[in-house]
Amino acid sequence: MKTLKLVLAVLAASFIVSFAGAQVKKAPIKKKPVVVKKTVAFKPPVLKKIPGIRVKLMTDSGDMIIRLYDSTPLHRDNFVKLVNEHFFDSLLFHRVIKDFMIQGGDPLSKNAQPGEMLGSGGGDMTRIPGEFRTTLFHKKGVLAAARDGNPEKASSACQFYLVQGRKYSDDELNMMETQMGSKFSAEKRLAYKTIGGTPFLDMNYTVFGEVEKGIEVIDKIASVPTAPGDRPFTDIRMRIELLK
Repeated sequence: MKTLKLVLAVLAASFIVSFAGAQVKKAPIKKKPVVVKKTVAFKPPVLKKIPGIRVKLMTDSGDMIIRLYDSTPLHRDNFVKLVNEHFFDSLLFHRVIKDFMIQGGDPLSKNAQPGEMLGSGGGDMTRIPGEFRTTLFHKKGVLAAARDGNPEKASSACQFYLVQGRKYSDDELNMMETQMGSKFSAEKRLAYKTIGGTPFLDMNYTVFGEVEKGIEVIDKIASVPTAPGDRPFTDIRMRIELLK
């Protein structure tokens, strides 16, 4: 009997040790291969530069880069000629109307006294024949030529304006279409609704360029206090140079 108890005790101890040993053993862990990702340098999209002559218009309120349109060569070449002659240097933005436009280029403004009415300078210079293009319109930021009331709608040889304008609703544009007897293209309608401009000037004044950089300068200048006659109380001078 004692022998049987001894045998059973030995078997039990063997089972416990065996079970304990089984607990200690762990299944081998398969490690996932580490994938090393190659870092690819970011390449910004290549922007195609639109052909055209560019000028830098510098003011007391900031600078603008303006591209002159090749499709209006008479205005483009005349403007470049005046820039090269430093004609515009030290002239004023003499007429500023918020939500409409800022105008400059009057040669009489260079030495004008405070409060002096301006806008008639350059009348002795040869006018530039109008160059009207249906694809060029008065969206915010365009450069256009001022003119007097001549029936040919020929442009001033030196006075110009930059459009600020405002945004228009579909109802307002529909009303203008009725008054004009013509439709706005999808491109024009979208621009006047989202960017803003002065649509009622289209095909009446030659548009011959647009601001590519610094459009916020127009807003700064357009917001300055003005005297009767729309001349700013504080002179805002310009200087223009050709970019090469």
